[in-house]
Amino acid sequence: MCGSKIVDILLVEDNPSDVELTLRALKKAKLANPIHVASDGEEALEFIFATGAYADRDPKQTPKVVLLDLKLPKISGLEILEKLRQDERTKPLPVVVLTSSREAPDVQRAYALGVNSYIVKPVDFDKFAEAVAEVGLYWLLLNQPPG
Repeated sequence: MCGSKIVDILLVEDNPSDVELTLRALKKAKLANPIHVASDGEEALEFIFATGAYADRDPKQTPKVVLLDLKLPKISGLEILEKLRQDERTKPLPVVVLTSSREAPDVQRAYALGVNSYIVKPVDFDKFAEAVAEVGLYWLLLNQPPG
């Protein structure tokens, strides 16, 4: 789907409505950075590590930020986070959990695994758009990554 194109944001989300809302919120915030959407955990890992359907991608071209839902088919968001933090190539990759789960064990586990931020999706679109815009602005424009 994206070949060798550079991607700034990897959105890992299985709910088409949430994907649409997130993309609309980023567009509303005038963040036109290249975005790739992975609809399940397996696709996200294949994309990041340039395997499977994304074997033609340059694995050194990691996104600037991963927006990660926790409740995903095939491989959960927490499992993805764990794999990213175990690999030296992706350990510094900023990961922002963007989920509807307020469950304390999910929050605690995400932070124990090294998530950069944990955001519970607001129900109201305007609040959701504002949260996504702030995340995008911070991680794409203000954050200074290593190296």
